[in-house]
Amino acid sequence: MPANAAPAAARQDPRSVLITGGTGSFGKAFARFLLENTDVERLIILSRDELKQFEMQTSPEFVAHAPRMRYFLGDVRDPDRLKHAFNSVDLVVHAAALKQVVAAEYNPIEAIKTNVFGAQNVLEAALHCRVPKVIALSTDKAAGPVNLYGATKLCSDKLFVAANNFVGGDATRFSVVRYGNVFGSRGSIVPVFLNNHAKWDAFPVTDAQMTRFSLTLREGVEFVWKCHRQMRGGEIFVPRLPSYRVVDICAAIDPAKEIRYVGIRPGEKVHEIMITAADIAATYDWAGGFAILPPDGILNKYVQRDIASAGYMKNTSLDTEYCSGTNTDWLGPQQLRQLIQAYAADPS
Repeated sequence: MPANAAPAAARQDPRSVLITGGTGSFGKAFARFLLENTDVERLIILSRDELKQFEMQTSPEFVAHAPRMRYFLGDVRDPDRLKHAFNSVDLVVHAAALKQVVAAEYNPIEAIKTNVFGAQNVLEAALHCRVPKVIALSTDKAAGPVNLYGATKLCSDKLFVAANNFVGGDATRFSVVRYGNVFGSRGSIVPVFLNNHAKWDAFPVTDAQMTRFSLTLREGVEFVWKCHRQMRGGEIFVPRLPSYRVVDICAAIDPAKEIRYVGIRPGEKVHEIMITAADIAATYDWAGGFAILPPDGILNKYVQRDIASAGYMKNTSLDTEYCSGTNTDWLGPQQLRQLIQAYAADPS
């Protein structure tokens, strides 16, 4: 077997998939991808919002796949519900979280209950039900966190990586996928600026130097699917992405409109950082991007053995933090305009 080949069991695509937070933007997009591109037989949407579940159940794109769909009301704060839901599931994608930075600052205990204790409940339920693979979605804000949301997701990342300590040779494996703001996601600058700029006298931009990595929802979904196939357990996966300047978003939408700088909001970063300088020594390359591997001694011998066979190569392209402000790959206004036009044509 080649050094970078996975065992047969690892290459087999799952027949049963559960998405926590499955009625959110990512959850619906990932569900759509699975239904259209894989042979998944049972797709379980777990969320706590009955209205969003009803809307998803009655949406034509999901009605067409009704025999393959299951909808479970539940909260990641409820460990017993998770243990029932995870029965006979091959892959859990943990997307549920409280994600609003300001809301988390104002309601810290609620963010901790969902993002930290909820993560613990997910991994314990997965171990209990012997789910083969679990992927937890993270955020750039977990890298060198400056707000509570980022701190809770850093805790979550640590929990999922360390959970591989408790597994045997063929038991549950846990990995993390980290990326930044999704281009055009609900509440992000693209839909806000696009929908409101006509009635504004100027674009409200927090900082003239602000940059972000560019990742569309479709790219995020496809990256998670690649990571599911690549994972051995313990990796924090990070995609390679281009950057853009927020002021160029304004130019792409309406180059004639002025920009008014309003100052950085509490907990906001000027640049996105997805790999810190401290993580560089543990960062490896693979065909899909980067993988931050746990330090020696964290994982048991079974997981260490499988990671050694995964074909990861020591990173040579990064010598400092992976930051949207110091990236070497950039999108200009014209490229951003094309992305915005594609989003406007299909905002789902």
